[in-house]
Amino acid sequence: MDRYFGFKEHGTSYRKESVAGLTTFLSMAYILFVNPMILADAGMDLGAVFTATALAAALGTLIMGVVAKYPIALAPGMGLNAFFAYSVVLGLGIDWQVALFGVFLSGIIFILITVFKIRELIINAIPAELKYAAAAGIGLFIAFIGLKGAGIVVPYEATAVTLGNLLAPPTLLAIFGVVVTVIFMVRGIKGGIFYGMVLTSIAGIITGVIAPPEAIVGSVPSLAPTFGQAFALDWSTVFTWQLLVVVLTFLFVDFFDTAGTLYAVANQAGFVKDNKLPRAGKALLADSSATSIGAILGTSTTTAYIESASGVAAGGRTGFTSVVTAGLFLVALFFSPLLAVVTEQVTAAALIIVGILMASSLGLIDWKRFEIAVPAFVTVIAMPLTYSIATGIAMGFILYPITMVAKGKAKEVHPIMYVLFFVFLAYFIFLSE
Repeated sequence: MDRYFGFKEHGTSYRKESVAGLTTFLSMAYILFVNPMILADAGMDLGAVFTATALAAALGTLIMGVVAKYPIALAPGMGLNAFFAYSVVLGLGIDWQVALFGVFLSGIIFILITVFKIRELIINAIPAELKYAAAAGIGLFIAFIGLKGAGIVVPYEATAVTLGNLLAPPTLLAIFGVVVTVIFMVRGIKGGIFYGMVLTSIAGIITGVIAPPEAIVGSVPSLAPTFGQAFALDWSTVFTWQLLVVVLTFLFVDFFDTAGTLYAVANQAGFVKDNKLPRAGKALLADSSATSIGAILGTSTTTAYIESASGVAAGGRTGFTSVVTAGLFLVALFFSPLLAVVTEQVTAAALIIVGILMASSLGLIDWKRFEIAVPAFVTVIAMPLTYSIATGIAMGFILYPITMVAKGKAKEVHPIMYVLFFVFLAYFIFLSE
């Protein structure tokens, strides 16, 4: 084990790697409860999604650790799960089984572009500002879902939305969760989001807002309601314009989210040399494989987690860190009874904080260039206002070639962007019919 992972070479040990693996797990354990809550809104079985989430995280992280040998953990991604539930299933009216097939297909395409080494072509085709805008827009979308679930923002006919009753006990509990989690994050406490959820749940039980769980440890929920459902389809209704856009969006968001996360964590660990990431192909292959495996199990896109940086900060330098994290996700399978106390008020803080973290990419956009500012702004603002990540991306991708051509910079637009212009234009025409 020592020789395989290179403990001596990286100046680490079993103890350091184990502590790092535990740190990473605690930093991202919130996904075990947040992901089932989100996908349950799409009509999926809560218990089955919990099991699928834990297994997808364990298997994906294990592949990353053993094959790519990186201390990077994977799990169903925030933002992508919201896109799956609220944009695809509820927004477009696509069955969740078909949406799972879309996730599976995006994973297969990701594997192919990794194997054939064409990821650089795709990265260069889409301007950085639109990548940043997409990340920020997803952040606002997720935060909006959190505010809505907390009761802080409520529907109102005259103005679409308005401020909710902040003195309502469930809303007060959610506000408590947000404040506590913010304090943890500001203090730099690793696993702050997870600890915030724990304290909010305890506060909810003490105040009577949340019913106490019947048990803490229990049997593993059956995977049957979701396992293999990605292929239990009426194939005559699968291949549509809608599914094409869904697959492209899954692929787009996962591809760049993964690339950014891998680079950021690897750079923190000191792996990046001459602006290049060693074993990048294996790392991307691990991520794409995990996406397809997760879809078969019954969860939205599985991707690399930036929370892995907490494990690196704790000393993790090899794939053994990921092996430890994967093992802890398997142990977590037996704590499904705790799902009963994880209500919308409990998960609200996690959604809002993740939204804040993702919105930080707004600062990377060159707002002084109006031809860039327009498509970037529309991408960001359209996601929460239309309640659709795909719509925001599509609008931005349509406007970008228009503004660049108008500016006299048509040659700076990659040909792929012109292709996507017509694809998304056709998508909107299809939706309007």
